[in-house]
Amino acid sequence: MKVETKFGDAVISIETGKIARQAGASVVVRMGETIILATATASNDKREGLDFVPLTVDYLERFYAVGRIPGNFFRREVGRPSEKETLTSRFIDRPCRPLFNKNWTYETQVIAQAISVDDKYDPDLLAMLGASAALTLSDIPFAGPIAGARVVKINGQLIVNPTQAQLESADLALIVAASQEAVVMVEGGAQEASEAEILDAVFLAKEVIQPLLNLQLELQKAHGQEKRAVEEITRNDEVLAKVAADYRAPMLEALTTKLKQDRQKKIAQVKAEALAALSESYPDGKGDISYALHNLESEILRGLIVRDKKRIDGRALDEVRPIDCEISYLPRAHGSALFTRGETQSLGVTTLGTSYDDQRLDTLIGDTSKTFMLHYNFPPYCTGEVKRLGAPGRREIGHGALAERALKAVIPPHETFPYTIRVVSEILESNGSSSMASVCSGSLSLMDAGVPIKAPVAGVAMGLVVEGDQVIILTDILGDEDHLGDMDFKVAGTAAGITAVQMDIKISGVTREIMSRALEQARGGRLHILGRMKTAIEKPKPEISPYAPKMTIIEINPEKIKDLIGPGGKIIKSIQSETETRLEVEDSGKVTIYAPTAEKAEAAVSAVRRYTQEPEIDKIYRGRVVKIMDFGAFVEILPGTDGLVHISQLAVDRVQRVSDVVKEGDLIDVKVLGIDKQGKIRLSRRALLEDHN
Repeated sequence: MKVETKFGDAVISIETGKIARQAGASVVVRMGETIILATATASNDKREGLDFVPLTVDYLERFYAVGRIPGNFFRREVGRPSEKETLTSRFIDRPCRPLFNKNWTYETQVIAQAISVDDKYDPDLLAMLGASAALTLSDIPFAGPIAGARVVKINGQLIVNPTQAQLESADLALIVAASQEAVVMVEGGAQEASEAEILDAVFLAKEVIQPLLNLQLELQKAHGQEKRAVEEITRNDEVLAKVAADYRAPMLEALTTKLKQDRQKKIAQVKAEALAALSESYPDGKGDISYALHNLESEILRGLIVRDKKRIDGRALDEVRPIDCEISYLPRAHGSALFTRGETQSLGVTTLGTSYDDQRLDTLIGDTSKTFMLHYNFPPYCTGEVKRLGAPGRREIGHGALAERALKAVIPPHETFPYTIRVVSEILESNGSSSMASVCSGSLSLMDAGVPIKAPVAGVAMGLVVEGDQVIILTDILGDEDHLGDMDFKVAGTAAGITAVQMDIKISGVTREIMSRALEQARGGRLHILGRMKTAIEKPKPEISPYAPKMTIIEINPEKIKDLIGPGGKIIKSIQSETETRLEVEDSGKVTIYAPTAEKAEAAVSAVRRYTQEPEIDKIYRGRVVKIMDFGAFVEILPGTDGLVHISQLAVDRVQRVSDVVKEGDLIDVKVLGIDKQGKIRLSRRALLEDHN
């Protein structure tokens, strides 16, 4: 069966029952010539003892989808996913996961593959649609459907489902996922957008998503499988009551301990004591005891917030934790900053490089490169844990991408600041919102490095607790508030506006009113943080670090590029070797010189000028005779540039033979008499002799 609907300027169709029929459910989603195959499959064997949903979501790109062979050594898609695949997998997973019953413990796998891709539309949101449709058709209990839409703003106009070309010129670009009732995820960036602009884009997306939800429901009605029953776990009410009565006071005391590690130790101690004491009376009730203790912890934290308007660390609902900022923390780095907010600490480090340091990407749309990148590291010691170190995971890549998006809006154009810029955020301590701390430390380190950013950027994470008709919004959430709360809404931007947002929720969705309140409260928190950051540095330093490569830009005649390069690159390589510099030459004649010191930069400039300068009329040059003819001698006055000294211009007296006056290899002084339209140069030795007499 195939169903379709209009979406923006395109038509989206969903088809099932034709391919991948042994999967739990499979669909083929098409828009234009882009095709996604999405499958959802669950194991028949239940995993006992799990306290989480064992869900795996993967988005895969196949290079045959665009008629290309992968550019790596193996010439196949390697096991490690690309950054694009990782980020897309994350934003499919995030809105789907809260829609699973928490008691569902059957191993579940969702795979969305891009098997055909045109150059017009990004396949990522079709993958989200396909994942939701497959889950909706399957026998897997899933409280969907959901769907996503991309909204951009170009010249003041909101556009849904933009083309790749439109996306590149947008001032605002958001990905929004929604159910029929509410918005469930937001991700994107902007060029200092207002809170109202973000809201308008989000809820326009929610509106246009509805036909995609109806399409899935239509398909489900005709071909959907009966959902498996989820066993409701019965709890021992006596155990629940006993835990609540005997351990409320010690759990309250533990939860309200100010420092994170002390708090965790006390909570763990309360839980250990409860398990030890109650296991004797209820030998088969270990699971119920653990469940009751977790519920008690959640109830106390949420109760303090909702009833008493208090937080476990004593702050007001809209209060930001104490902030400390320090720049130039690392003496040899090009720029560095230590940003500490409560018990979350990020060391931001900026490094400036040349175009040789650009990040090369082998993607479906072709080979591309990045001149600005932000990398986020989250070592186990930052939370007091011991774990095996490995390659960056989805979390590290996702947090780094969010912080990169927040700062990218203020990075100067490459044309005016042609450095490759790498920012690294080393998380040294973590207790909530380390990605937003990365935005702050990254912004400070960029200014410390002398990068002329448009404005400082700060970020803050907002939380949400909903109990009945009470809606409480929290500023700068702790890790416990994130874990036990209902929303994680990260907002980054300058004093003028928002540059990045990311919202994940654990409830059915958020309304426009809730999001509006959260954005406005986030603005107050962001401005407060920016004020604290100004105490360390207000604007970018006027000069870059003495350890950063010195950059000098000169312009040469494009016709002289071949003279600068030389045969087989001989000339430019010799300049770089002799001056210890790096030269980049553009077709326009722009030459960028990167040097370790100002002296070496000047030496490289002189060398470039020597090989590319053009002769000036009436100027005197000392040149080498390179060829003798009957009618005169050719003299090289500049590297690769020679002119003719006619026999009549060799001497004051009449010359019978050119060889009577000069020989090949002689050095002589000559004066430029003229240059014709073809670039031929007329030289004179006689003019200098007459002037001397």
